[in-house]
Amino acid sequence: MSSSATAATASESDNIAALKSYKIVQNFGNFAETEAKRPDFDHAKPIEVTKSPYPEWKYGEGVPDNGASLAQKHHEIDPYAPDRPMINNYRLLVSGIAPRPVGFLSTINCRGQKNLSPFSYFQVIDHDPPMFIVGFSSRPGRVKDTYRNLKETGECVINTVSENMIEAVNATSIDAPYGVSEWEVSGLHEAPSTTVKPSRVEESVFNIEGKVIDIKEFTDHRQPGMSLAATVLIKATRFWVKEGTADADYTHIDLEKLRPIGQLGGVSYGRVVSTFERPRGKWDNEVPKNDLLAELDAAKLK
Repeated sequence: MSSSATAATASESDNIAALKSYKIVQNFGNFAETEAKRPDFDHAKPIEVTKSPYPEWKYGEGVPDNGASLAQKHHEIDPYAPDRPMINNYRLLVSGIAPRPVGFLSTINCRGQKNLSPFSYFQVIDHDPPMFIVGFSSRPGRVKDTYRNLKETGECVINTVSENMIEAVNATSIDAPYGVSEWEVSGLHEAPSTTVKPSRVEESVFNIEGKVIDIKEFTDHRQPGMSLAATVLIKATRFWVKEGTADADYTHIDLEKLRPIGQLGGVSYGRVVSTFERPRGKWDNEVPKNDLLAELDAAKLK
């Protein structure tokens, strides 16, 4: 057997082994039967605005729970320990860092084939310039189609996800073969973009056209049979806001119109049903009103 054939055989066996140990996509059995026992989703439920948890809180008070939050000690975990499966880190992170926005990206490859996919590792990281980051996990076999497309064309559209879209959005997470359009799978509608080639999701309240600024691949973390993990930095080139969902200057999107969905642990999603407000304090304004801040302010001058 030639060296190239041997390498191909080894790669195939590595892929099979990696797929067997990859447990991120769980089997939930008859989920329809489980869901049928739950209350119906209330589409008309308004978003309530309440007081903050402790409206009388003062500087230096910490968490006013009589020390209950300090009673339990922390358990130290080495995420790279030889006996700690990768899946344990995944489940810990997605359940502990929550809620997370859904990064719903539209991309195309160099042949013009379209892709639409949701991402859990996604966030806006700046506004001047408007910047976003998307994380691509290591997975068995080939890289995610979205990542491949971003490397090939460097363009995308980021689309917000509202409550009424979640079924269609979740459908795009199916492991469709490369080149199959999730637009067809979901039934969502395409809208033309201005500065990039991928289409916008017309149902989304807010769309952001963007171009890739940088890609970081974690080659030192690659495992046999697994694709490269990577992060992609994206700079916005155009905003689109659905009419009737924002103020006159398009500086604020109405939360009742956006109705955002957040990702939680496992296959759980969360909706916004209640909010509260906490203004930021300004040091110069707060020091004269608070003894603790006055002491700290005086101490820094010594």
